Amino acid sequence: MISFLKRELLLIALVTSAWAADASARRMQVVYDAVLRNGFTIRHDHPEKLPGVTRLYLSADPNGGFVDVPTEEIVSVERLEVPLPPPPAAAAATREEVDRWVNSASDQHQVDPDLIRSVIKAESGFNSRAVSPKGAQGLMQLMPSTASQLGVTDAFAPEQNIEGGTRYLRDLLVLYNNDMAKALAAYNAGPQRVAQYNGVPPYRETHAYVARVIKDFNRTKLAANPAKKNTKAAAPPANARKQPGAAQTQPPAKPAKPTSVAN
Repeated sequence: MISFLKRELLLIALVTSAWAADASARRMQVVYDAVLRNGFTIRHDHPEKLPGVTRLYLSADPNGGFVDVPTEEIVSVERLEVPLPPPPAAAAATREEVDRWVNSASDQHQVDPDLIRSVIKAESGFNSRAVSPKGAQGLMQLMPSTASQLGVTDAFAPEQNIEGGTRYLRDLLVLYNNDMAKALAAYNAGPQRVAQYNGVPPYRETHAYVARVIKDFNRTKLAANPAKKNTKAAAPPANARKQPGAAQTQPPAKPAKPTSVAN
């Protein structure tokens, strides 16, 4: 019996060691998300339960700060593996390169290039090395699982990121019959949240994101058409809800079921 237990413990140690080595090779780190009743999440290094509150440490450094949240406000605490930030030595894409790849993805997937640029601006500020607290990567902030489903092998490669993100955005526009507000809400919070609330979910972050992208998209269109500057645009306007060229030409027979890209 003792010999059997020793073998089991050795096997567990070997598996744990192999997992740790693999995680290190993949530059992954373990973090936690505290999901609150109001729909927000707080990314933290580790939680500690105290009387009446849960202390969320923001980093492994004891001096890195913490947030005390009433325990009753926390719905769940989820354990995640997320990529470590990319090496700082990696070269960032220039705006000219980004524009060229945006135009190429626009032609390939029939999504308005101004919409793609507005999403990139809101997601990463045109920083091809950006990593969100939730682990979303690159210009269009693709989550690793979404990038994998889209065939993106390197989310920090701008051309791959833009092509995959545009294809994902096109699939969402198809899914919601070119309702830009719903497609953007799904891009930010996930299609499951849009389905749950039958529309844009009541999250402040998501509402702000949708409004920011549509406002920038409208501003770009008005700048390109000075004659229309005196025409007050609705929110969202007709060209936002039925965005021309987005998945209306040769839509895929069965769009891939999108997954969350929330950042």
